[in-house]
Parts: sequence; C-alpha cells; structure tokens
Amino acid sequence: MEISEDERVDSVAVTDLELASTSSGLSSVLTTEDSRSTTSSGDISMTSSSSGEIPATLVSADEMRASTSPSPARPPKCVGRNNKGVSWGFTSVIGRRREMEDAVAVVPGFMSRTCDHVGGCTAPGSRTSSEISPVHFFGVYDGHGGSQVAKFCAERMHEVIAEEWARETVGDYEWQRKWETAFSIGFERADNEVLTENVAPEMVGSTAVVLVLSGCQIITSNCGDSRAVLCRGTQTIPLTVDQKPDREDELIRIEGEGGKVINWNGARVFGVLAMSRAIGDRYLRPWIIPVPEITFMTRTDEDECLILASDGLWDVMTNDEVGEVARHLLRRRRRLMLSSGSSTDDQISPAQFVADNLTEIAYGRNSSDNISVIVVDLKSKRKRQPRQ
Repeated sequence: MEISEDERVDSVAVTDLELASTSSGLSSVLTTEDSRSTTSSGDISMTSSSSGEIPATLVSADEMRASTSPSPARPPKCVGRNNKGVSWGFTSVIGRRREMEDAVAVVPGFMSRTCDHVGGCTAPGSRTSSEISPVHFFGVYDGHGGSQVAKFCAERMHEVIAEEWARETVGDYEWQRKWETAFSIGFERADNEVLTENVAPEMVGSTAVVLVLSGCQIITSNCGDSRAVLCRGTQTIPLTVDQKPDREDELIRIEGEGGKVINWNGARVFGVLAMSRAIGDRYLRPWIIPVPEITFMTRTDEDECLILASDGLWDVMTNDEVGEVARHLLRRRRRLMLSSGSSTDDQISPAQFVADNLTEIAYGRNSSDNISVIVVDLKSKRKRQPRQ
C-alpha cells in the first residue's frame, strides 16, 4: 500500500511501504515468537502486527446501566468517560537482528472497576465515576540474551499486577500508593517466577515498560530502556525515563553496591548490560534490579495518543520526533477515513497506521535492533466525527 503525498511527514522522510497484514479484534496477549529472520541483515516484512478497538461488550449491560435520576445541566464527567472509545495498533519486527527478542502484550479490559475505585477520578462522586468501566493494559518487553523472559512477561505480568492490585487495601485518598505497591510487588513476583519456574538461564533478562489506562489516569511502570510517551496537544510528554548505568542516581546506586560501569560501546554494567534495571539477569545482582519507576498522569481532552516502544525505535528517533510523526499521521489518517466514507473495518486504523510508519522510519534510519511499537489512540470515535 503506497502512502499518498499528503500523508507523508514533512520533517521525516517516509518511504513507500508495504504495510504489514493486520487482524482486528481482541487479544489478551500478543507476542512475536514466530517473527524470525533467516538472514543476519533482517527483513522488515517479518512482522507481527495487530489493531483493535475496545468494544462496550467488555462490560455487561447491567454494569454499565446508569442511574435514571435527573442530573443538573452539564455535570462534571470522568475525562475518559467509560474508556470504551480507545483503539490501538502495534507492529513488532525483527529488523536487522538474528533473533526476535521483543514481546508485546495488549490486554483490553484486564480489569473492570468504577473510576472511583481505580483512583484518580477527575469527577469524584459524579454519576460517571460510579459506573463500571474497563481498565486497559499495554506492555512492551525487550529481551536480551534470549527471548524467554520477554515472552514470559508478556504472558504473566498483567496477571500478577491485577492480583496485587486486588490484594492491596488502602483508603481512596491513597490510590497512588495502592498502584505503586501493585507494580512494585508485581514486578518482583514476575522476576522471582523467572527463577522458580526455570524460565530462562540467569544471563537472560528483559526490559518492561507497562501502562495501565483507566478512564481518568495513565499509570506507567518501567524497568530498563524501553519507553512510553504521551502526545497531548502539541506536546510530547515523557512518561518514563530510561534507566541507564550512567544516569547519575543509577551510577551512584551501582557503585555504592560495589559494582562498576564501564564504557564499552556505551555505558554498561561491568561492560555487559546497557541498562541498570530489568527483569531477570540474576548473574548481575545486586547491580541490576527489577524495581520499577512508576508515574501518574491525569488524562485530559487534549490527549491524542500514547506510544510505547522498545529501544529499536528510541535509538534512532527522539521523543519529539516520534510525537511529531504520530500527531501528523493520526490527524491526516482520521480526516482521510472520514472523507472516504468507507467502513473503518476496510481500512487500517489511525493507531495501526502510525505504528507501521514509526517502525518503517526507524528501520530506514538503520536501527540495528528489534523494533516494537504500540500506539493507543485516545480520541474516541465520537470525538473523531465531523460536526454536523
């Protein structure tokens, strides 16, 4: 499929591309274990990709039934309403590597709760805050030394986080602490299971950047150098900061534990690993730890999209470049779909279109790593419709 001239990005040269075949619908876990290349140069066509939209059927009609009592004019509402209008797309390619070590997880509705219960509602006490709504999970895992830990995390991480969140009991005003505990213990549990279940040798590990999307909050947890950003209006806001061995606080921690950071094709722990936190990597304890950094961002009506990706993208594109491309293509793709008048089922979604293009740009810029990109379109279908 060729990109028309008006769909090209002015600041980044985008070549004509063969878009990867996509499948619509829900998938609890989407990994890339079959995306392998037989050549050392890699093949961009060896991809795993998918897109989907969050349907209302994730929550039962009884749960979604609102109160019939009259309400005042223009009452306050949760920013994300019932969080059903979210669509997503992802692409994951082996690129120029010999082996595919990335894995991707997309779990729509991995929990269903009221916004008040999840925490951080923008309209506490309102009718919408008490409606049951799906909470979505997205994760990118970049393996090193092998693919086993990344695959395991894609299959298991969202489960342990949901279990730990349900176990933690705190007051409503302490909702952030509840999520911090769930993520911290969840990452630790996943790391321990890698050992107890003999998932992989001790020299295998994986980054983990995961994002939970509720009606009003974006909650991100990160170990390693995969990354997540939010496109809001004209801004590109980093939701994570790479945990690199030469980051000042990480360097102090590592050296304080008797470790060394050696510059060998970039800063590396003992000249081996180019990140300071990860799941697995038992042979580098206590210098490599599975302790995540967690951030909270309240959603607004200005939010365009979320982008999670492995460093195969971030090694060759800055946050601002990625945000500029995403905003440009999302808006053009939405206009094109509205003006064409054809069913959206017959077209690649805006989120999938952006994921495909970002992957293609990274490959064209000679990214030497696997490239995995998830794009979450935060504009609901209702907000995309033209005014009558």
